[in-house]
Amino acid sequence: MIQFLKEAAQVKPSRKQMDWLDMEWYAFIHFGPNTFMNREWGQGTEPESVFNPTKLNCDQWVEAIKGAGMKGMVLTAKHHDGFCLWPSKYTEHSVKNSPCQKDVVKEAAEACRRGGIKFGFYLSPWDRNSKYYGTPEYNDYFCNQLTELLTGYGDIFYVWFDNACGEGPNGKKQIYDFPRYFELIHKYQPNAVIFNDYGPDVRWCGNEAGAARHEEWAVVPSELCFYSPIQTGPGPMAKEGSLSYLYNTDEELGTLSTILYSRGLTYTPAEINMSIRPGWFWHPDEKPHSLERLFHTYLTSVGANACMHLNLPPTTEGLLDEADVERLKELGDLVKKEFGTELFASVEKKEGEPPTQPVYTITLDRPVKELKYVVIKEDIAKGQRVESFRIVAESGSGSQYPLYQGTCIGHKKICQLQDPFALQNPLINDSDETISTLKVQVTAARDEVFIKEIKVY
Repeated sequence: MIQFLKEAAQVKPSRKQMDWLDMEWYAFIHFGPNTFMNREWGQGTEPESVFNPTKLNCDQWVEAIKGAGMKGMVLTAKHHDGFCLWPSKYTEHSVKNSPCQKDVVKEAAEACRRGGIKFGFYLSPWDRNSKYYGTPEYNDYFCNQLTELLTGYGDIFYVWFDNACGEGPNGKKQIYDFPRYFELIHKYQPNAVIFNDYGPDVRWCGNEAGAARHEEWAVVPSELCFYSPIQTGPGPMAKEGSLSYLYNTDEELGTLSTILYSRGLTYTPAEINMSIRPGWFWHPDEKPHSLERLFHTYLTSVGANACMHLNLPPTTEGLLDEADVERLKELGDLVKKEFGTELFASVEKKEGEPPTQPVYTITLDRPVKELKYVVIKEDIAKGQRVESFRIVAESGSGSQYPLYQGTCIGHKKICQLQDPFALQNPLINDSDETISTLKVQVTAARDEVFIKEIKVY
């Protein structure tokens, strides 16, 4: 077990994975015929004429996204209904035959460049409109469309897939050639990270509710992460409460032993995705989620070794709903408020401690009565290593108080000490004592610990 964990500590992210983690949060844009049909999943039989956003303004999307502090946008270039938001030459089911007539992918990509944020796209492997779906020819069709998107719209930071597949137990079903798709992306957009439920660069957290696991490790067994053509449901990564998946056992693998990739460990961090409202597409009777829920998701995604992918669905006019824009602004303003005033502090690592259990002393430049957050980052270029830690406060009189008990850290761990939505927030006790010093004590790690940064707010 000790040797296995030491090996896990040596697994490191790629440069593009580190760049992706540094983005922290970005927007999803679900837009298409479903918007006009008031649906979540289309049938593929919708007439092109239904897609008619009369006030399409992608700059409005970007302004709202950028204003909240998010650093990128991912557009649903094609959803399961097969309707293409660009004039693909491989199908008639696209914007070229709609009243809109605009290349929405181009409009969105150019708006992102004007606004200084990154652009990516989602291309559904499932296509309910294509006559090729369920045949060997479909993978050629899909690769042709993927190539159009990879070569026609400038730099792409993210290509997002899911594993939606088939028309039911008695219907046609497609075997997706994901290795071929990935090869095209590596060829035309080598700096783009790829999301699939199980990798290769980014994996799904296992739900669409914005909920991370208690410990969201980025280093996982490759055979439980990468895509398998025979995998039809949630993979073993969906399991919680057990470390048994860390052992490469046939019992845990089951039929996944026929997976495309060799056994081993991989650095594949998680994305936490959710919509700002109940549905992924815009529905006139829905309202955005509460600010409290969205902020909590931010803390447990960006602040839990993952990234947050927040969906913002445009209306039938082609604009973001004003209620969503206002809620997004509230969220961005709250993030800036909570993390806008860093307390100046010096950080010193105590000498003579075991390399897997270091103690970091944070001395504030002035005593304070209130602390809200401690933010810790590992130097993930050297691997993810910390398994558990605690934070202890020391008052001016020398008394010590436990503040926080945590598990893994990874790219970024936001340790919340106060809840901005709570009516009362007793810090440590009811006395007038102030805090002058904090100690971050690593209590377990897979190998020597390298902390990159500790900030106090």
